[in-house]
Order: sequence, then C-alpha cells, then structure tokens
Amino acid sequence: MNKSELIEALAEKINLPIREAGSITNTLIETMSEALARGESIEIRGFGSFVVKEYDSYTGRNPKTGEKIKVSPKKLPFFKVGKDLREQVNQHRPKKSGK
Repeated sequence: MNKSELIEALAEKINLPIREAGSITNTLIETMSEALARGESIEIRGFGSFVVKEYDSYTGRNPKTGEKIKVSPKKLPFFKVGKDLREQVNQHRPKKSGK
C-alpha cells in the first residue's frame, strides 16, 4: 500500500472527500516526522512504536574501491511492531506446501 492508496482507503472507510482524507493523512505523517526529528518516540498501542536510534561512527569500506572510509554517527528511525499487529500478520501468512 502506498500513500495514495492509504488516502483512498481512509476516504472510503469514513466517507470523506479524497482532498480531506489527503489532508488528514499528510498532517499525521508530518506530525509524526516532526516528533521523530525532535528525538521523541511515538507509540500506537496494538500497532507498534517508532523510536530514533543513535549509531556511533565506524570505519567502513567503499564497496567499489575497497578503500576505508569513516562513517559519521547518525540517527535513524526504527519501527518495533506491536503484539496485536504481529499476531494479525502471523494469522494471515500463507501455509508452506509440503513436498
């Protein structure tokens, strides 16, 4: 599902014009992005949580040349799935066929 499909699903689910559903979706995404940029975490019970993880600098290698390079410290958003979502996803996984 991409952003456009999410907007369409929201509009259909609660009977809203696409424009309003788009505005709501964009506001949610912007608000969550801003919170993560400030270093805050976001918890949506049953769905999961978003946190910012900090990574120290390290020495890496350029894959083309093999040359050593210093990778700067960085912060990256990380999603941890909630129990309800994990269970829902596992209920709908396809069964493996035995041979």
